[in-house]
Amino acid sequence: MNIPPLTPDTQSSQRLNPNRRWILGGVACGALSLGALASWLKYGASKTNPTDLNPLWNSAFKHPSGDDVDWKQFRGRPLIINFWATWCAPCVEEMPLIDRFYKENVSKGWQVIGLAIDQPSKVKSFLNLHPVSYPVLLAGLGGTELSVALGDETGSLPFTLILRSDESVLVKKIGKLKADELNSIL
Repeated sequence: MNIPPLTPDTQSSQRLNPNRRWILGGVACGALSLGALASWLKYGASKTNPTDLNPLWNSAFKHPSGDDVDWKQFRGRPLIINFWATWCAPCVEEMPLIDRFYKENVSKGWQVIGLAIDQPSKVKSFLNLHPVSYPVLLAGLGGTELSVALGDETGSLPFTLILRSDESVLVKKIGKLKADELNSIL
């Protein structure tokens, strides 16, 4: 197959008209802006209506000892809820940080709850080896469904929800917490 060589006439027809470049650039920038806006609306910080937390407040959890826990006792004060599992390395890595935050801020009214998405026997064994000061409750495998209902769209661990005292959502965090993130909420 013979392809004719490019001549000045054919080269100029293959180059973009300067006006077309501006139009294509504008379309690309517009698409990028719309994508950024959609991402911000979907994942950005938002104040969640307290009724969106009904799956949380209507849930029942047990302490690893087997005792029932009145979940509603945690309403009305700032609350950090951390979904975790014994087999989740980032979950285990962030626990000392969360425990330190709890110890330093419980006197200021902050509450922390660990919701273990794991088998009770594994949670008990883990807590015997790695105790924490804040309460850990058993969410079981249904805890994944609860975390998804609360904004963890993929059911990933760790997942942390930080509530203000008026029960609005301050932070939804998928992944391991960092010290600066916890300090910034104070």
